[in-house]
Amino acid sequence: MVDFYDLEAWKEGHKLALLVYGMVSKLPSDEKYGLSDQLRRASASVTANIAEGFGRFHFNDKIHFFYLSRGSVKEVQSFLLLGRDLKYLSVVDVNIVWTQSKSAEKLINGLIRSTEKQK
Repeated sequence: MVDFYDLEAWKEGHKLALLVYGMVSKLPSDEKYGLSDQLRRASASVTANIAEGFGRFHFNDKIHFFYLSRGSVKEVQSFLLLGRDLKYLSVVDVNIVWTQSKSAEKLINGLIRSTEKQK
């Protein structure tokens, strides 16, 4: 690994953020500072926390930020369900982003396990 962007977990998280940003552009304008903003922040936080964790020296610090990243994935998933149930987001769009979020989540879990083994 040369840098954080070489991590598969970061790459899948980045794909998640790109999908989220594309999807929220379809939300009603009155959700600009609500659901749209929350989804964007949570999805961007996935990769930001992986990057910050990668840059930390101590394994416990790294793991802490990787856990935060996984929490952000769960936050995205929660907002996806809310947007779907409010009928702001289509079931098709939610399913696409949901699948990507599960892919990112699995890789983040692997990153956590791998880092814990290095302690």
